[in-house]
Amino acid sequence: MDRATFIGYALGLSLIVWSMAHAGIAGLKLFIHGPAAAVVFGGSLAAILVHFPMSDVKNLFKVVLKIFFHKERPQRERIDQIIQFAALARKEGVLALEPKVAEIDDPFLKKGLQLVIDGMPADMVRDILEIEMDVEKQRHAIGKRMMEQMGAFAPAFGMVETLIGLVQMLSNLSDPSKIGAGMAGALVGTFYGAFAANMLFLPMAGKLDVRAKAEHRLRELMVEGLVAIQSGEKPQPIQEKLKGFLSPAEREAA
Repeated sequence: MDRATFIGYALGLSLIVWSMAHAGIAGLKLFIHGPAAAVVFGGSLAAILVHFPMSDVKNLFKVVLKIFFHKERPQRERIDQIIQFAALARKEGVLALEPKVAEIDDPFLKKGLQLVIDGMPADMVRDILEIEMDVEKQRHAIGKRMMEQMGAFAPAFGMVETLIGLVQMLSNLSDPSKIGAGMAGALVGTFYGAFAANMLFLPMAGKLDVRAKAEHRLRELMVEGLVAIQSGEKPQPIQEKLKGFLSPAEREAA
């Protein structure tokens, strides 16, 4: 579970609801507008269906879940794990790493270690894993782009709903007492669009980008460690090399 995401949404939503309800429950009811919500959120989804293939849109729910529920493995732990592999390979040979494959929870690291055990040359190991990294990076970028596009579409559909409301209001000016309520209802669409873009979709896109970059760095760390093991380097030089992926604070804590 990503606590920062939950805290951020709890704080943001609380402030917005508090502001909406500042004039009481009646003020809060002004922002409840089914057609506006349908146009903004349904329209954004419809545009995504046009913009992306169905195979990508089907994974949208999984992408959203990963934003809230994500187990991140610290780089320090991966370095320690790779150093253990290096020490064992140095002492007993790479074939001694065979039982360790079943203990690995990361498919990427598991595949890389298996390549080392199978005796692939170091350059081949690097090439295979870098191709895997590039494909994974492209796959992660799709989720980010979908969220960015929804963040761009939502305000536009909010404006569409506002224009619809204004047309309906202006078509019935015979009763001046209804103008205020009609104008308020029309502007709710703009509110929904701005809210959806800036509180939901764009922050989600940003979180996915941060996660993708962090995971890519972790993959690079694994590649360097596995290639070093296959090249027969000693554990200590490998450790010093992999420490380059850590922040200064993480290096001091190591």
